[in-house]
Amino acid sequence: MLTQYQECIDACYLCAAACDNCAASCLNEENLEMMRDCIRLDMQCANICRLSAQFMALESDSAKKLCALCAEICQQCGDECGKHQHDHCQQCAKACHNCAEACRKMAA
Repeated sequence: MLTQYQECIDACYLCAAACDNCAASCLNEENLEMMRDCIRLDMQCANICRLSAQFMALESDSAKKLCALCAEICQQCGDECGKHQHDHCQQCAKACHNCAEACRKMAA
C-alpha cells in the first residue's frame, strides 16, 4: 500500500527540506520584517509535510484528511514565498506548489 503514497511522501519530504532551507535563509536577509510571514509559513509547512509523510508511511486512516490540510498550507506557503525574488523563496514556492498538488491527488 505504501507505493500508492510514495509520490506524495517524496513531495512532502522535499517540500519540508525546501521550507527549512527557506526559513533559515530568510533569517539572513536584510529586511527581516518583510520576511516574517514567509518564515512563519515555512515552519508550519515543513512540520505538516513531515507529519503527513509519517501518516502516509503508517498507512493511517487519517492520512487523506491530513493531506488535504497539508495541501492548503503548502499552497499558502508557496504563494507567500512566490512573492519574494530570493532564490531560496522561489525554490521553496515551487516545492510547496508541487507538494500541494501531490497532496490534493492523495486526498481525493
